[in-house]
Amino acid sequence: MADPSSVTPIDARLLRLLHHRRAHLERGDPVGLPITHTSAYHLPGSPDAAYTYTRDGNPTWRAVETQISILEDAPSALFPSGMAAAAAILFTVLKPGDRLVLPSDGYFVVRALVQERLVPFGIEAIEWPTADAANAPIDGAKLVWLETPSNPGLDVCDIAEIARRTHAAGGLVAVDNTTMTPLLQSPLDLGADVVMVADTKAMSGHGDVLMGHVASRDQALMSEILRWRKLSGSIPGPAEAALVHRGIETLDVRLNRMCDTAELIAHRLDDHDRVKTVHFPGKLTGPIRAVAAAQMRRFGFLIGADLGTAKAADAFLSHCTAIFPATSFGSAHTSGERRARWGDDVPEGYVRLSIGCEPAEALWSAFNEALSEL
Repeated sequence: MADPSSVTPIDARLLRLLHHRRAHLERGDPVGLPITHTSAYHLPGSPDAAYTYTRDGNPTWRAVETQISILEDAPSALFPSGMAAAAAILFTVLKPGDRLVLPSDGYFVVRALVQERLVPFGIEAIEWPTADAANAPIDGAKLVWLETPSNPGLDVCDIAEIARRTHAAGGLVAVDNTTMTPLLQSPLDLGADVVMVADTKAMSGHGDVLMGHVASRDQALMSEILRWRKLSGSIPGPAEAALVHRGIETLDVRLNRMCDTAELIAHRLDDHDRVKTVHFPGKLTGPIRAVAAAQMRRFGFLIGADLGTAKAADAFLSHCTAIFPATSFGSAHTSGERRARWGDDVPEGYVRLSIGCEPAEALWSAFNEALSEL
């Protein structure tokens, strides 16, 4: 007989996630999530109903929020993209005169939003590299924004230690957990105040929808996040939400396959004579390795490989029949791109690879063949 004590907390969450609708189904109800296409609800008399207007709520995307809340172990709010989720946190928390510390090597669109829309309104923004986040000037900061592993460099910082320091200084910590998802890393368990994820990526997992979410155990903050969503009209569509719901149901299976393959390929790339350097959290050494191992359940599915020159990187991406050259990541198919083309501070030959669900040896064979042509 199975020992109940062998069931991990994350496994218990996954079981609840897959059966979260069961308790609410009546005889004959569909097991698959219905898509509720409506802007208004039947509302005679007093408007004290579960749903009043779709800008406030919709049964389809509420079902996705239930899934996410189970994974995050916290209340969540769904948004129509990862950037909409990031904007909700930034515009809710920060006021003129506040100081924001954010990664200089994080997702460049977040930095552009801060510089182009928040700084002109009196927000002080200090950019600091993820690898040196332990020394970031957090004193006086209203919000410290982390992204670990960073995108696209895949550097790691200690969420728990930075949260401790930030709280002692009176600030809040937000974590962009897109590269990990709440299944591979739980920033709220490590002391973060609020987390966002671009569910466009691995959470939905099929490269066919934009979505994002915010989660926090701070009830007052979540109330303000929901208020922002209502006032800004930044709400998801029900059809898109249904795609995310379906994708999340296979998240565990997909990520296990992707992470297993990524570990194998990262180490083989590291041994390949056509590859200059490999960036992968599982390759970290020393104290940072201990941090990564302590706060991640797996090392993820993203690999950075420096092929030396832009020409070599572009040729590899062009020649490899098992890579979609695309700017997103986290899908069931492997994708890759040369990140310097977007202006990221990485070597010209740096390729960010997002490992998919292909058979590992077949995928490596395609990689190896393309590398041999360089």
